[in-house]
Amino acid sequence: MSNEIIVGLDIGTTKIACFIGQATENGKIKILGFGKTESIGVERGVVKNIDDTAESIKKAVEEASAKAEYEVTEVYVGIAGQHIRSTQSRGSLVLKPGPKITEEKDIEELIQNQYNTLLDPGETIIHVLPQTFFIDGEELTVNPVGVYGNTLEANFLIVTGKTNNLWHIKESVKRANLKIKGVVLEPIASAESVLDDRDKEAGVALVDIGGGTTDIAIFEEGVIRYTSVIPMAGNLITTDVESTCNIMRKQAEQLKIKFGSCLPEMVKQDDIISIPGYRNQAAREISMKMLAQIINARTQMILEMATSEISSAGCTKLRGGIVLTGGGAKLTYIDKLAAFISATDTRIGLPDEHLVDDSPEEIIHPMYATGIGLLLYGIKDKRSQIEKEEVKIKEEVKPEEKEITTSESETQPEQESVTKPSKGKGFVDAVTGFFKDFFTEDEK
Repeated sequence: MSNEIIVGLDIGTTKIACFIGQATENGKIKILGFGKTESIGVERGVVKNIDDTAESIKKAVEEASAKAEYEVTEVYVGIAGQHIRSTQSRGSLVLKPGPKITEEKDIEELIQNQYNTLLDPGETIIHVLPQTFFIDGEELTVNPVGVYGNTLEANFLIVTGKTNNLWHIKESVKRANLKIKGVVLEPIASAESVLDDRDKEAGVALVDIGGGTTDIAIFEEGVIRYTSVIPMAGNLITTDVESTCNIMRKQAEQLKIKFGSCLPEMVKQDDIISIPGYRNQAAREISMKMLAQIINARTQMILEMATSEISSAGCTKLRGGIVLTGGGAKLTYIDKLAAFISATDTRIGLPDEHLVDDSPEEIIHPMYATGIGLLLYGIKDKRSQIEKEEVKIKEEVKPEEKEITTSESETQPEQESVTKPSKGKGFVDAVTGFFKDFFTEDEK
C-alpha cells in the first residue's frame, strides 16, 4: 500500500488544485507533484461552464503530472456549493435469521438501504454517514459488529446535492480526459487533513472559508454530526475592497492577502499603501486602517453566520473549539476575531500533520486543506477496497462449512465446495457506492 499513488482534485471557486501523493511506511503522505491554476467556469463552488472548467482542470493536472513524472488517469474530487444540504435519517434492519450476532454485511445492507430515501426532485445522495448504532433499541458505544440481537438500527446524516450540478462536475472531469475514482464533500476532506481523532472525539467545528462559500462540518464523539454551507466567503471581502477603494480586482485581492487585517484596532492610523494608477492615472493612496475596517465588516458577517449555524446544530460538546481553514483562514487576526464572536477557542488548521517533514512550504497552507484531505480520503478508500478483496479471496478458498453425518461421509464422494464471493461492499464503499455509480455509469 505504501507504493500506491493517489490524486486529489480540488475544484474551487478561485482555484483548481491537483495533488499527486504517495503513502509512506510511517503513514505520512509524500507529495510527488502539485499544480494550481485559476478556476474559470466555477461560481460559488458550482461548475457553470463545463468547457472552461475542463481546461482549468487540464492545466492543473498537467502541471502536477510534469512535476511527479506520473500520468494521471483517475482522481478523487471534492464537491462543495450552496446546493449541498444535509438531513438526519434513521434506518432499521431485522437481523435474519434472528436473533444473531451482527456482521459487517448487516451494517452494509443498512447503509445501502438509506440510498432509497425519498428525496426532493433533482437531488442525489452524496454521502450516507452513520452516526449512532442501536441493537434492539439500546444505543451502542462500540462497533455493532459482534453484538447479539434481533434488530439493528442507526441514525444517519445524509448529504445530498443537485443532480444537475453533480453532472457538471462529472462532465468537466471527463472532458479533461480523467475518470472520477471517488467524490468527497469538501469540508469532510478538509477535516481529514487538519483534524485528528482526538479533535473529533472531543468535539470540534471546522469552518472552511473558501473563495465562494464557507463550509461547516461539526464532529462530536468521533463522528460527523452536522454540515452546512454559507454562500459568503473570501470573494465578497475582495469585492468590498475593490468597490470601496475603487481599484482593480487583482489589486484588491493582493491588498487583502498582503496587508489586510481583521482587527482595525491593531493597525496604525497613519499607515498608507500606494497603489499604481490605471494607465496614466495617478497612484492611489489607501489607508491600512480603512482597509482593515472594510475587511473586518465582511469577515465579521461571515463569522457571525458561521457561529449561528454552529449554535443551531445543537452540538454542545465542542471541547476542541473552532478550527478555521481554507484560503480565508490566512487573514491576519481572523482567529482572534472568530474567538471573540463565538466566545469559543479558535485556531487555524494547517494540513501539515499528515505530510512528510520535507514537504514544500508553499503547500502548508489552509487553502490546500481540501486537496491534501482528498489524498488522505483516497488512501483510506484504497485500503478498504484491498481489505475487502482479501476477505473475498479467503471466502472463495474457505471450505464450505456444513454438518456431515458419519454415514454420509462414508457413502458420499468427496466434493469441492465453493463459496460465492460476497456481494457486500466495504464500509467506505457502502458510504459512497451509490455516488460512485452515478459518476461511472457512462464508462460501464
